[in-house]
This record gives sequence, C-alpha cells and structure tokens, in this order.
Amino acid sequence: MTPTEQSESKAIEQVAQWLREARSAVAFTGAGISTESGIPDFRSPGGIWATSKPVYFDEFMASAEARYEYWRQKAIAHRDMARARPNVGHEVLARWETIGRLRAVITQNIDGLHQLAGSRQVLELHGTARRIACLDCGADYEPDPLVEQFLATDRVPLCAACGGRLKTATVSFGQSLPADVLERSVALARESDLFFVLGSSLVVEPAASLPRLARREGARLVIVNRDPTDQDATADVVLHQPIGRTLAAIDRALQHAS
Repeated sequence: MTPTEQSESKAIEQVAQWLREARSAVAFTGAGISTESGIPDFRSPGGIWATSKPVYFDEFMASAEARYEYWRQKAIAHRDMARARPNVGHEVLARWETIGRLRAVITQNIDGLHQLAGSRQVLELHGTARRIACLDCGADYEPDPLVEQFLATDRVPLCAACGGRLKTATVSFGQSLPADVLERSVALARESDLFFVLGSSLVVEPAASLPRLARREGARLVIVNRDPTDQDATADVVLHQPIGRTLAAIDRALQHAS
C-alpha cells in the first residue's frame, strides 16, 4: 500500500468512526454523484450548457421563443435522466438513512435518483425534473408524455387544464429557491454534527453556504469531490476520489466495526 493509499484508508476509517458517533449526520450532494450514473454535468464540456445558453426564468415567462428553447434543452437532458439509475453512492446514502445513521440528504440535483435508491428524507433545493408543472394553474404532470409530444410535434405543449405555460418543476436561473426547502436545509445544517459534501463544486449560492454554516456551528465537515473546492481548507477530511467507491469504503468500515 502506497503512502497515499494508507492516508486515504486512515481517512476512511476516521469518517466511519465519526458516522458511528454522529447524532445528526447530513449529506449534501451535487452533480458529481449523478455523473457516476451517466448524467452529464450541465457545466461540463459534454453538458447542455457547453453548446446552449441557459434560459432565464423571466425569459421563459415572457417569450414563446424562450419557452421553445427551454423545452428543446430539457428534451435532450430528459433522455439521459430517464435512463439513469441510482449508483452505489445513492444506495449507500439510502442504507445509512434506513439504519438511522443519516438524517437527511440535501441535494442540488434534479434527477430524483436519491428517491429511486430508497432515500426518503430528501430536500431538493433546485426542484425535480421528474414532474412538469403549470405555472398558471398549478396542474401537475408526468414528464414522459409531454416530452414525447414536444419531440413529435416540435411545439411546446400547453397545460391540458388551462392552456397555460408548462415547465419542469425545477428552479431556473433567476427563479427563487423554494423558501420552505431552503429553510429546512439551513436548519439541518445548523443541527448537524457531521456534514458530508458529495460531488459539489460549492460555487452555487446559497447552497454553497450550507457546509460553511454547518462547520461554523461545530459540525465535522467531510468533502468528497473530484476537484478541489474553496472550502477544502476548512474541512476535516477531503478526498478527491470517486463518490460511489468512497462511500462504499466508508460503509464497509462502518459495518466492520458495528
């Protein structure tokens, strides 16, 4: 075992020990956990924003052309999302919740993979792409038939109930985060004694403030991310490793000592 591997092994054992001792462990997840399920990061070279400009919420509301561009982009993203399945990272987090080791997952992701893996306490800061909502009457729809309709007709679908504007139940640029979800996420960060950051670059606010808040309130901070973040220096453990493999190793260490 190389010195680097020895250091990582020691860190894994330490995190497992902290998880055993924690009374309120919380996981905060970003795009990095979903890329391991085959969903491209929107900001990555292969992501939709590498070739397309994001549609801002006020543009969507005001312009039929903007709504068409929004649906064009979402139809592309929906293809990857619809065929994606939870990976080992999602499954480990769901298991930790089931056995009472993890209080909740706060996620920036819109793919619903945490719920598909079995997690129940999931706070979706940016909403979900697994529902379509009417912004005019509040009607709620499954996305698959509407995406198929858009692809078949090349026209933006309208609400069957009122003829209004349909949009995925996600938070767009320029749109406020759901206040109740953000409030609950802040409370969980404050109350946590162990806070995991998994696959987030920690650049999007206000979500990126949550680990800082948890750390300030006394929680241990563990960051697992492919690339360095601005908060690495304040974390108790930082692992620039694949998330699924790392969480599986922590889980094995947790079970071994149980």
